[in-house]
Amino acid sequence: MKKSVFSFLLFLCFSPLMASYLLIPMDDAQKNHLKAYGIAYWVLQREVEVDWLLNYRGGSFMMKDAKAIRDELMIRGVSYELIPNAKSTAILTEISNPEVNMDVVKLYEPPKMAVYSPKGKQPWDDAVTLVLTYAEIPYTVVYDKEVIQGELPLYDWLHLHHEDFTGQYGRFYANYRNHAWYKEQVRSNEAMAAELGFEKVSELKLGVAQRIKEFTAGGGFLFSMCSGTDSYDIALAAAEIDICEPMFDGDGSTPSYNNKLDFNNTFAFKDFNLITDPMKYEFSNIDATPAHARRPESQDKFTLFEFSAKWDPVPTMLCQNHTTIVDGFMGQTTAYDKRFVKADVLIMGENKALNSARYIHGEFGKGTWTFYGGHDPEDYQHYVGDPPTDLNLHPNSPGYRLILNNVLFPAAKKKKQKT
Repeated sequence: MKKSVFSFLLFLCFSPLMASYLLIPMDDAQKNHLKAYGIAYWVLQREVEVDWLLNYRGGSFMMKDAKAIRDELMIRGVSYELIPNAKSTAILTEISNPEVNMDVVKLYEPPKMAVYSPKGKQPWDDAVTLVLTYAEIPYTVVYDKEVIQGELPLYDWLHLHHEDFTGQYGRFYANYRNHAWYKEQVRSNEAMAAELGFEKVSELKLGVAQRIKEFTAGGGFLFSMCSGTDSYDIALAAAEIDICEPMFDGDGSTPSYNNKLDFNNTFAFKDFNLITDPMKYEFSNIDATPAHARRPESQDKFTLFEFSAKWDPVPTMLCQNHTTIVDGFMGQTTAYDKRFVKADVLIMGENKALNSARYIHGEFGKGTWTFYGGHDPEDYQHYVGDPPTDLNLHPNSPGYRLILNNVLFPAAKKKKQKT
């Protein structure tokens, strides 16, 4: 009874007096692209469907008009157009034309968001948590204990913070081992491993990686950036061997471990070699940072692929933007050498001249994963200890838009899975 009354009041709140629609343009007419995604999420929270107009004016959103939505748009500074019913019908008719590369995807339910991240403050920042906070999209922070204790099925979408799943503490040993934050990271990770019944941190992180793999196989949506991408696959490939040197886990590594990696276990990468020198700030030759570092910043860009909206809606959704050329940005893992990307992985953004993939996607079991190279789309070379990016200065960032495409993607997929 209470639910029925609540739904009725909700209907009164959002039902328009006249048949009209709100169009949130996502082309250059939009004042704040990033907060527009937050509006779409906010509307979904109120059980109002949203049409995502793929390739129409940069991937615009359309929904039935309601004063409450217009008020929220004004508060958040998001551009919108109030259009009559006839105009919305004309837009949908234009999009349905088989000759144009556009389509409509209905968004139904806001995904439950989780971010895998240490609870304590780290001396670096995470682009995903920055943009979720800026767009006012709620999320829950989970870490090793929650993952090992089986809480991931409570969520639809999971982001991997800049974690090192190999148990080598981000390979910061050479430059930062005497810093207080590094020592605290080691202490807290070792304590957590012991609490959860693991002998070593590397074994704990492998256990976490395998639980995340199960989450994805069961229908979860996994998104990761920077070193949270290749270190994840490396941990899976090295599940049966020890790749950590004594300063990381107290004992030696498996002899000739590069010959014993199992690439059948990985999501994205194959045939790579690990960097065996623990004093080097690099995990493997997957990372294309050396190639990008040789290019001037002004020339470091990547191009988004164009997909068929009507036949390939998933990559089309993930690539929605107001530009197809995006400024590059560095990270511990900047991009992926395409020689080591599996053949069945979908490359959605690349630097062709450097033979590097920046933005890749794939399916695993009933779920999907997306890996995005680089640390911060609006800070070309973000160093440990640098201040966080102020997204008020970058409300139209195309690099950050790619992150938010992944946030809304499950809202379309969830309904399909239920039918």
